Amino acid sequence: MNARPKKSFGQHFLHDRRYIDRIVSAVAPRAEDFVLEIGPGEGALTLPLLAAAGKLTAIELDTDLIPGLQARAATAGELHIIHADVLKVNFTALAHSHGVSRLRIAGNLPYYISSPILFHCVEHTAAIQDMHFMLQKEVVDRMAAEPGSKVYGRLSVMLQLACRVEPLFDVPPEAFRPPPKVESSVVRLVPLPANELHDARPEHVYAVVKAAFGQRRKTLANALKQLLDSDAIRRADVDPKARAETLAPADFVRLAKIYGGLDTSD
Repeated sequence: MNARPKKSFGQHFLHDRRYIDRIVSAVAPRAEDFVLEIGPGEGALTLPLLAAAGKLTAIELDTDLIPGLQARAATAGELHIIHADVLKVNFTALAHSHGVSRLRIAGNLPYYISSPILFHCVEHTAAIQDMHFMLQKEVVDRMAAEPGSKVYGRLSVMLQLACRVEPLFDVPPEAFRPPPKVESSVVRLVPLPANELHDARPEHVYAVVKAAFGQRRKTLANALKQLLDSDAIRRADVDPKARAETLAPADFVRLAKIYGGLDTSD
């Protein structure tokens, strides 16, 4: 018996086998991988991922779904379910507790909370090998957007400073039950190697990016006036008259370093 999707959890269950197979092929799990699924729902992705890897850990908030998941997985492999809010799960600690260096994460993310989940993952990229997520197409477009694009923003910068963002394919509404009112897309995120990561303080980058895009129609001189004056912005080799959407991610790193030199809150 299928569960009834809950609006409060933003549940849309994937049921089209063609797209399920494409996602599993993109993930390509192996027996030696520690695969972590976020929001397994009825198990449409869980069971084929489990069959390929032999074992899988899933994070599920909805207690009503857990017994059905466990029953379906009983003969498919070793399924461990963590009943929790994913935003409260420490991925780094989870990897360490299982004696693995990095996790492989997959999931059909609830649209209403997808950005917070992505930011949460970014905090733990050192413990993540890769991520394969199905999201609202609009969100994936923002994730992969380049400077100058109308959808380039805070999400674009923060993710691209931490990961390589690779949109894979779109998924139509009719592939879900119930059909969402929006198009979906599958995206692959691969954390950058240590030698490609910036060396600014994460909290400084976050503060600068948040302020810059908080009032995106304003020039940087106005948007960042609580953090940096025009001279400080110029020292980062950035035009104070520019707007946030025209800056590359590396520009925000330089601004964050200047801000870090001025920050006396430590």
